[in-house]
Amino acid sequence: MLFNTQTWFFVGFLLFVVMVLIIDLGILNGKTDKPVGFKESLRWTGIWVSCALLFAALLYTKGEWIHGFTNVLHLDAYQKEFKQVFALSGTEAESFQAFRQLITIQFLTGYFIEYSLSADNLFVILLIFSSFNVPEKYYKRILLWGVLGAIVFRFVFIFAGAALINNFAWTLYLFGAFLVYSGLVLFFSGDKEEKIDTKSHPVVRISSRIFNVFPRFVHYHFVISKRGRLFVTPLFLVLLVVEFSDLIFAVDSVPAIFGVTKDPYIVFFSNVFAIMGLRSLFFLLSGIMHMFHYLKYGLAIILIFIGAKMFFEHWLHSIGFNHVWSLLFILLVLGGSIAASRFFPPEEKAVA
Repeated sequence: MLFNTQTWFFVGFLLFVVMVLIIDLGILNGKTDKPVGFKESLRWTGIWVSCALLFAALLYTKGEWIHGFTNVLHLDAYQKEFKQVFALSGTEAESFQAFRQLITIQFLTGYFIEYSLSADNLFVILLIFSSFNVPEKYYKRILLWGVLGAIVFRFVFIFAGAALINNFAWTLYLFGAFLVYSGLVLFFSGDKEEKIDTKSHPVVRISSRIFNVFPRFVHYHFVISKRGRLFVTPLFLVLLVVEFSDLIFAVDSVPAIFGVTKDPYIVFFSNVFAIMGLRSLFFLLSGIMHMFHYLKYGLAIILIFIGAKMFFEHWLHSIGFNHVWSLLFILLVLGGSIAASRFFPPEEKAVA
């Protein structure tokens, strides 16, 4: 019964994701390659954020559905397995409500972490499109497959990471050290301009050895046939580079959410909602990304904070620093970095 309930909830969640992605990405209406306007991207960004908040409301009212919990013994086992802290001293109803509140806060914290870190990934994706001279009308198709691929890769990455943590608890400290290191690197490289050499990029070099590469874009096709031979187009190479960048990005973002909760389902749900909103967020921010020049510093502080939190989690709990305070700190840092970008614009470089 426990396994079936958990499985059906997960299957239902995936079906919901597929259904909304089909509607969002325009597969049914034949407008896949139509450029996305500001109003459309704003509308879909609002829809995806609303979906995440509605899911949080579901967790707050029926959070036990995720694992099929029916009694306090299940909650006790959950505490021991994932080393969670929530009250089990009251009535059964009070214990379940404490559990729901915990996973709701963890989901929202993980979602905001992933969504904010996605903004940094958007800079990279825009840089990839610019470096490969991708026409704007193809952006939507690349991001369509990029989102689907990211969901699959995150599923494997998250549940493999959860198994690693459960079997080797000390790996969590490695994740923490890596996040602190990544945050410091991001903080001290915040003003450096990134560039992509399209010819020497490792994904391009390896792909060129494996596939026959056609020299130019051919409408929206990833693969074409010429004189009996199959060729991949530059659009396919761009997609591979985007997927590769997401894998690199996941090395930071997924451990960051494991710093919030060890429950792989909460990690996966928060990741998926953030990823699904990535495409609309890209089109919404693509023209104004340069305005958020302090955002990288905010993201760096968040990574350092979460990494340090992994090391001092028990001590922080002992002084009353709980998941609510973590969420508030993250929102404060994000809001502060965005406000600083707004009120303190970058100095214009003098033209020689």
